[in-house]
Amino acid sequence: MKKLSPTLSATFWLMVVLFVSFSAQAKDIKVKITSEKSYAMVPDSNGAKPLKVTRIQDTSHVIGGSFSKTSRPCPPFCIRPLYVDEGVETVAELEVIKFMETEMYRGNGILIDARTPAWYKKGTIPGSINIPFTVFGKELSDIELTKVLKSFGAVERGEVNPVLLMVEDFGLMEGDLKTEKWDFSSAKELLLWCNGPWCGQSPRAIRGLLKAGYPPEKLHYYRGGMQMWQSLGLTTVVPSDGENVASK
Repeated sequence: MKKLSPTLSATFWLMVVLFVSFSAQAKDIKVKITSEKSYAMVPDSNGAKPLKVTRIQDTSHVIGGSFSKTSRPCPPFCIRPLYVDEGVETVAELEVIKFMETEMYRGNGILIDARTPAWYKKGTIPGSINIPFTVFGKELSDIELTKVLKSFGAVERGEVNPVLLMVEDFGLMEGDLKTEKWDFSSAKELLLWCNGPWCGQSPRAIRGLLKAGYPPEKLHYYRGGMQMWQSLGLTTVVPSDGENVASK
């Protein structure tokens, strides 16, 4: 029988220890995510280490601070529609967790905290990177927006043959995933969120992405945002100073 290398062997036993440890802990969890799921292991924003997402176990716990408020001046803090755009999927908490466990682990998805850095630094959903909504509202020629779109896997196109553009306009050759300036064929799935159903930051970010030509089927909107995430007692993290602020 072929022996494992020291590195692989150590990794294997670490996984075994973690599995046994988390399995033991799961038996003590009274407030689960679903009846079958006690917790979720999700990647951090750098994909470097797994983070555990669970719920607060204190059944008398109540949320405090900004997210305990029921009413804010409207405008600007008005109740947002369920859908940002006809082609953009709106998701809830379980879909966010599934996105973390699948698309993010595969490297196919990015979870975006579209709030301003001041909000982000107070606490965020595990695995999120901070790209403020203002970045997506910039002109298409803006260097910062160009840099961000490229980080998502979009490819800037050079001069395109007019005949090819006509063919793509008919939806051929993945034309629905391309514009005259950008090729989004290999662009990642994006899930954007902000403070809650009364917050317009992530809807504005999504509209900016759509204006840039980002395919709506590659965009997802978590309308509940931080307020609903916290109201369900789900794990939040406080980033270290400046960590994962992608708009620098």
